[in-house]
Amino acid sequence: MIETGLLPGKRGGKFVTRVVIEDGESFDSLLKRFNKKVQRDRVLSEVRRRRFFEKPSVVRKRKKAAKLRKSRRQTMKANRQRY
Repeated sequence: MIETGLLPGKRGGKFVTRVVIEDGESFDSLLKRFNKKVQRDRVLSEVRRRRFFEKPSVVRKRKKAAKLRKSRRQTMKANRQRY
């Protein structure tokens, strides 16, 4: 049984990733399942992102740059499909 979710907190909650050991399961397979679950839930990337405070203006600038990169990538992909 695997349980994941957000616990209520002051702002948005806290991440909880829980993996329950099953009968006859080795520690290695349990650890492997846990690591997959953490990667799928993007817990580590969220922790790295929140490690330092980011000003709202910097967040907006970063999101705008990502949006611009994505639109350029889609334009390039559309242009390649024409030929």
